[in-house]
Amino acid sequence: MGNSINSGSLNTLKLGDTLLLSARKVKGDKISLEFAEVLTVKEGPVTAVGRFNRSDSRFGSRARRAWVNVTVEDISTDLGMDFSDNNPEWEMTPRGEMLELNMLNPTVEGERIRVMVSETTEPDAYQADNIETRAKRKGKDGEFIKHNGDYIFSNTLVIITNEVVEHVLLTSDDSVARVITAKDIVGEKSMVTDEYGL
Repeated sequence: MGNSINSGSLNTLKLGDTLLLSARKVKGDKISLEFAEVLTVKEGPVTAVGRFNRSDSRFGSRARRAWVNVTVEDISTDLGMDFSDNNPEWEMTPRGEMLELNMLNPTVEGERIRVMVSETTEPDAYQADNIETRAKRKGKDGEFIKHNGDYIFSNTLVIITNEVVEHVLLTSDDSVARVITAKDIVGEKSMVTDEYGL
């Protein structure tokens, strides 16, 4: 199919799909490309509430976003479309001059452009100066999530690969899992009955 504008949307994005949402003009005669991908990161079981409400917009795609600044000449060549000022589709918006793309699974020379998550406890200069807003939290204003007592910083990278993307996710200090097996239920029936109302 090639790199086609309006070939996808956030509402229809599926697990493992990447969407090139838009381009925005930035300083230095560059443009910033915004990507979204529903990652194949397995952070736990699929919940019934998420599965059975997937068509409800309040249970959105949970796509991770990533941005990359590029030169107009190189990205025009690599994606096979005109990102120059000659393109009449550029529009002025409150965020600046934008080009809406909604390009599903963009490729460069046959390889997919993907989003990769890389978590670290080593902040860059901006993250170090803005820990309150850049360190990983439990929800928007929740407690900080830490790894070995250190803040976690979740970075997204735009990469080009047809391989399975391996995300780097750090285990949080408070991640305690309890698995109850059939043997546990038979062997400790009173504990399960009391704790789970069975």
